[in-house]
Amino acid sequence: MKAKAIKFFSPEENSEPKSKRTEKAPALKGYISGAGKLVFPSKTIEQLDFNPDQSRFMIGAQEGKRKIKSLFLVPTTDDQAVSFEMAKGAKNYSISLAVILQKNGVDYANNKYNFTVAPFDYEEGTTGYELQLESQAPKAEYTGKRRGRKPKNENQEG
Repeated sequence: MKAKAIKFFSPEENSEPKSKRTEKAPALKGYISGAGKLVFPSKTIEQLDFNPDQSRFMIGAQEGKRKIKSLFLVPTTDDQAVSFEMAKGAKNYSISLAVILQKNGVDYANNKYNFTVAPFDYEEGTTGYELQLESQAPKAEYTGKRRGRKPKNENQEG
């Protein structure tokens, strides 16, 4: 009879490796004020990789869209006419975009908008920031066609 190849197990193989908890970075958030300013709280600014007092940004949106769903901030070193500056507030920094937001369908005066900041690679090692807008306005009630059986009318003779 031929000897069979047997693999023997060790006690270490019987225990599952302990997963290390990786702390997820808190979501970077901000909001659009009633005056049409993008407001970045100080905590958000601290976690982003730039100096708000000396940074200027090119601000844009996805081309071909009627309504803005996300804004893109790309840091720039030039003092160009297309760049925006951050203004310091008491506990935050802000960028005034009232007319741009209004023209692109963001009704900041009547609805509260929050945004989450997500970094993305722009070009040649430049990190830009995507601001994904979320409206807190309630959804409109569904007014479509009724489904199912028609309600029975008690006044109907039959």
